[in-house]
Amino acid sequence: MAHPKSRISKQRKRKRRTHKKAAVPQIAICKTTGEPHQYHRAYWLDGKMYYKGQLVIDAEEVMEE
Repeated sequence: MAHPKSRISKQRKRKRRTHKKAAVPQIAICKTTGEPHQYHRAYWLDGKMYYKGQLVIDAEEVMEE
């Protein structure tokens, strides 16, 4: 297993990694609802929260509690 001669500081490592990011957030179309949304994000539609095409939270259920 290779060992670095000296440890790279967190600050130096993070400076190098700041430039590696997507320029524009990627958009997906939900197969269930047909709504555009960001990848790996839940989204609200008509008072209901969906994630990966499945209903996660219904606003009516939240209001009753």
